[in-house]
Amino acid sequence: MERMVACGRCTARRDEPFVVFMMGVRVNRFLLIWKWLPVLLSLRAMLREVRENRKSGFLGGQTFFSWRSVTLIQYWTSYEDLERYARDPNSGHLPAWRRFNQKVRRSGAVGLWHEAYTVGAAEYEAIYADVPVSGLAKATLHMPAIGGREAARRRALREAARRSTGVPKAACPEDLEKVG
Repeated sequence: MERMVACGRCTARRDEPFVVFMMGVRVNRFLLIWKWLPVLLSLRAMLREVRENRKSGFLGGQTFFSWRSVTLIQYWTSYEDLERYARDPNSGHLPAWRRFNQKVRRSGAVGLWHEAYTVGAAEYEAIYADVPVSGLAKATLHMPAIGGREAARRRALREAARRSTGVPKAACPEDLEKVG
């Protein structure tokens, strides 16, 4: 089923820091299906687990499939929440990680990678034009890109000026014009 297209220029809004977690699974040796299939099935179970447990800190995410790979992009409230989930013996991750290391890792049948980035509240850019709600906007707040959220350069310069001078946000020239 095709998702509805959100018409116009939109953006995502999150007023607190967050973590972008990217992970990939690559099937290297197709014929060793008994090695890589359990990895993919564990991944599916873990996705279900974090989606159902809103207290985990998982905000949302998307999964992408290509010829040999599955790639996930996830958004978390903090690195601490992501790590807490990964190290929790009662979650699906830690037992699956141990099984992978014991039974699969040395076979070369499947490879894993991940990256995690902490992003400040005003230190990201998210623009969506005539596409279904996706990415950060799907995990947080999807809204029209108008006013101060319309141009990335203007936002970045305003935020950099505020940080470098220590001036409160409302005292930035562009914001003062709005107050008037």
